[in-house]
Amino acid sequence: MSSMEEHPFAQYVRTLGKGRKGSRGLSRDEARDAFGMILDDQVEPEQLGAFLMLMRVKEETAEEVAGTVEAIRQRLDVPALNIDLDWSSYAGKRRHLPWFILSNLLLAANGLRIFMHGATGHTAGRIYTRDVLPQLGVQPATSLDEAAEQIERDGFAYLDLEHLQPRLHRIINLRPLLGLRSPVHTIARMLNPFAAPAMVQGIFHPGYQKVHQEAAQLLGQPHMAVLKGEGGEIERNPEGDCRVDTVHDGQLGEELWPTLLSRRQVKDEQLEVSRMQAVWRGEDDDPYARAATIGTAAIALKVCGRATSVDAAQRMAEQMWQERDTARLG
Repeated sequence: MSSMEEHPFAQYVRTLGKGRKGSRGLSRDEARDAFGMILDDQVEPEQLGAFLMLMRVKEETAEEVAGTVEAIRQRLDVPALNIDLDWSSYAGKRRHLPWFILSNLLLAANGLRIFMHGATGHTAGRIYTRDVLPQLGVQPATSLDEAAEQIERDGFAYLDLEHLQPRLHRIINLRPLLGLRSPVHTIARMLNPFAAPAMVQGIFHPGYQKVHQEAAQLLGQPHMAVLKGEGGEIERNPEGDCRVDTVHDGQLGEELWPTLLSRRQVKDEQLEVSRMQAVWRGEDDDPYARAATIGTAAIALKVCGRATSVDAAQRMAEQMWQERDTARLG
C-alpha cells in the first residue's frame, strides 16, 4: 500500500472519531468486519490503539458487542460439547475473596456442566480465578480440548483468555499502557464458545447491565442473567438487594433478589484463599461467604431453569450447600 492510499481499517477509526457531530457507533456488520481485521492482524498498532480508546470513550453499544462477538466466534475452533452454563471471570477481586468459585464448584457437584473463561493480571492489586483454582485442587485448562475433557470428567473447567483467544489476551493486557480498560473486557465476557443455553454476567458499571442484556438478545442467547456483581465479577452481594436483568427466549426481563444479610459484615484485612477451603469444609462459618456463595449459585440455578422462582432457587441452593461433600475441595 502506498503512503497516499488509505488503509482499509481507517474507515472504522474515522467513523468513531469524526468529531462531536460527525462520529457514530459502528453497526453490527461494521463491528464484525473491524474486529475481524484486528483478529487477523490486518491493522497497524496506531490504528488499534485509536480504535480501542475511541470506542472506550463513547462506550460500547449492544450492536458493537454482538458484531464483535460474532467475529471472534467465527475464528474459534471449538470441540462439540453440550454444557449447561457459560461463566465469565474477567474483573478479579480486591475487596472480598472470590466466593463465586465455590458457587461454581457447588453447582458442578450437583450435575451442572460449566465452562468458565477469564483473564488474569491486567490490573494490579487483584486476585484472579486462574491463580485461585489450583489452591482449591482445580487445575485450569490450557486449551478448549482440555477444557472439554475436564467438563466431561468433573463438570467444570476454567480456560484463560491467553489460551482461548491469544490476540484478545494481548489487547486486554494493554491496560497498563493505555491507562484504561479496553472494550475487550466487555466483549470477552459474551463469548460463550461452547454455545451454552444459559449464561450469567457480572458488571461493575451499571450502564453496562443493559448493554449485555441487549447484546445477548441480538445474539440469540436463549437464557442470560446479568447483575452488578461484587467487584465486577459474577457474585451476588448479600448485603443489599440485587437486580438481575434477564433474557429468556428473546424476551427481556428483570428480577429483584432480596438482601440476604440483615447487617453488614466486617471485611477481611487480607484475602487468604485458605479461608475458602475452611468455609467449604465448615471449619469457618463466615456469614458473608456462605450467603454470597449460596446466593450466587441460586441466580445460576434460576437462569438455567433448575428452579422456577427466586425463592425456589434460593432454597435449592441452600439445600445443595447443606448437603455438599465437605471433603471434596483441595
